[in-house]
Amino acid sequence: MTDQLKTDLVDLMMIAGLSGHEDRVRRAIAKRLAALDIASTSDRMGNLVASFEGDRDAPAVMVFAHMDQLGFFVRKIEEGGLVRVERVGGVPERALASQHVTLCTGEGTDIDGIITNKSHHATSADDKYRVLPAPSVYIDAGFGGKSEAEAAGIRIGTPVVYKPKAIEMPNNRIAGTSVDDRAGCAVLLDLARKFVGRTSGPTVHLVFSVQEEFNLRGAMSAAHVLKPDIAIQLDLMLATDTPDMEDRGEMRLGGGPGMSLYSFHGRGTLNGVIPHPKMVELCEDAADSEGITLQRSAQTGVLTDLSYIQQLGQGVASVDLGFPCRYTHSSMEMCALSDLHDLSALLEAALRSIKPGFNLTRD
Repeated sequence: MTDQLKTDLVDLMMIAGLSGHEDRVRRAIAKRLAALDIASTSDRMGNLVASFEGDRDAPAVMVFAHMDQLGFFVRKIEEGGLVRVERVGGVPERALASQHVTLCTGEGTDIDGIITNKSHHATSADDKYRVLPAPSVYIDAGFGGKSEAEAAGIRIGTPVVYKPKAIEMPNNRIAGTSVDDRAGCAVLLDLARKFVGRTSGPTVHLVFSVQEEFNLRGAMSAAHVLKPDIAIQLDLMLATDTPDMEDRGEMRLGGGPGMSLYSFHGRGTLNGVIPHPKMVELCEDAADSEGITLQRSAQTGVLTDLSYIQQLGQGVASVDLGFPCRYTHSSMEMCALSDLHDLSALLEAALRSIKPGFNLTRD
């Protein structure tokens, strides 16, 4: 297990990057790539791409993870200085009360706030068990009035995220904000380091994408330009090793990386991914060759931007890989570094096995 992977993860978790406002994260990743003499480019959407040219007779591969995180945008500033917000992404309303947040007014000028919770002493019996809808909550950043908030840089449209945190825990576990998907970004950086000086293999495009939490937008733009034959998406897999999740599957934190055999959102966005059988075989063979336990997932309620990329052109051979994650889309998610390390090793082995003549037909 590399200390650098852990450092990258923790550092990236401490950077605010709401969907559509990933620039700080992108700059931090580009700086790390530049330190390795790896060139990267950014498109108009804000995606960051590092390409490693390889055998042109082998299928080209796009491996990607999203930089953005869920959160809020300021909707209104009350005359008293309290701030109303709109959710961005799947923010659970029942996890909002009393959360510490950051209002992103600019690097070095960000403002702390708290999502308020009605004083317990004044709460009725019914209210004690009621979850407020997001439009009813507000943020208190200590301002005495609207003009004071505006003078500090708060405007309608100001991004708001959970206060960035990263906590090292026993058994090589990390808890905090935006594990989804800064962990995937840290794995991509680890893979990039392994590719420095690479002398064989397929063309591989590593893409750090934007706006995944906001309707799965960024990676599509990158894929349209790169035109990959194969797409591998890196994101969380729902850990099911806690009492509240045990009926959802067999995905254990620290049990190894995961592969999705089926995902379907089913809540308005009727999309998902059934992976290409050759990609399933590739990943299973790579896991066997490296002695890595590859866990399996089949979930409803899960959606990634691979859902759309797989439909480009003649179709892109696709598979979702990832790492077990507990408490997803909350302010404190949790992953295991060992799973990230093994995910990176699995990817390296799988990509090494893609050679000229690699068969992507269904027959």
